[in-house]
Amino acid sequence: MLQICRMNILVVDYVDSRGVWLRAGEEPVLLPKREAGGARVDEPVTVFVFRDSTGRLRATRRQPVAQVGEFALLAVRSVTPHGAFLDWGMEKDLLAPGALQPRRMKEGERHLVKICLDEQERPFANARLESCLEPEGRDLTEGDEVVLVLWEFTDLGAKVFVDHRYLGLLYREELAGDMAPGDRLTGYVKRLRDDGKIDVTLHKVGAQGAEEARDTLLAALRQNDGFLPLHDNSSPEQIRNSLGLSKKAFKKALGGLYKAGKVEILPDGIRAKLIADS
Repeated sequence: MLQICRMNILVVDYVDSRGVWLRAGEEPVLLPKREAGGARVDEPVTVFVFRDSTGRLRATRRQPVAQVGEFALLAVRSVTPHGAFLDWGMEKDLLAPGALQPRRMKEGERHLVKICLDEQERPFANARLESCLEPEGRDLTEGDEVVLVLWEFTDLGAKVFVDHRYLGLLYREELAGDMAPGDRLTGYVKRLRDDGKIDVTLHKVGAQGAEEARDTLLAALRQNDGFLPLHDNSSPEQIRNSLGLSKKAFKKALGGLYKAGKVEILPDGIRAKLIADS
């Protein structure tokens, strides 16, 4: 099924003086000659499909910062009475109508928006983010891998958009100092809450997550001659910077390796035992 204002893989139908015509149901899609790049009949090409000013389907090999249905942090190029125009990596900037701006955007600012389609299948940016969310993650289950887009920081951690559809919470212990709104991360569903919100984590959950944490700790020991200056009193920041693990995941992994006889816990850190066999 053809997806407007998204990347599509289409097959070349024929080539003429205007460019490459791609099969897309009843209405063929033109990829201009300047972007043809030697495409041949019956060959698949990956293109971004959109409607031009006349409403006709067109294609380009250019890839936007984000596609329709996705959240992204975009820079404001210009402001007019119609709204703000945002740079999304395409030839024409993306309009954020004034009515969809919680506060008036200014040239040079960067704003988190969701890219949407209007009734004429023209793209626009919506900065009223709460209106873009679906109420519950009914199609998700605990442990699912999801795309996370960081929205804003809170006392508990950070609000994130889950798969560009739902609101989730990433807890403070998993936040790194260089994280910022608009960052796109790979995460996992940790818990589906009764209020419809979703707790997420940057690490696999359950037995698979525990095994991954143990492997991470062992790999770090190997890379540091079998010793790490980490222990129960190490700060969450030290552990995250050294291993990319939360303190909770670190302690569980350490406990499992200690019980298995693979590490010894010293006053100043951890030393591997039988590291060659781990």
